[in-house]
Amino acid sequence: MKENKDRVIIASDGIGIEIYRNDELIAEIFRDDTEKTRKIRIFKENISLELMEECIQTFKKEIPWEFIKYDETD
Repeated sequence: MKENKDRVIIASDGIGIEIYRNDELIAEIFRDDTEKTRKIRIFKENISLELMEECIQTFKKEIPWEFIKYDETD
């Protein structure tokens, strides 16, 4: 059985993560402070529920949950 090589990269701006399996980008999760949303983008057709839950848990652990409040004049 082939061993999966999972890795997570935290985006340089610190508001998102990229999830790789066997060096293939499978998903990314980002927090958008301007729209006050959190979004998942999937790059692989089928991802197990267990893997997606693990990705979400990693996002919650690594990325601050609160949105940054920008001054409306910025």
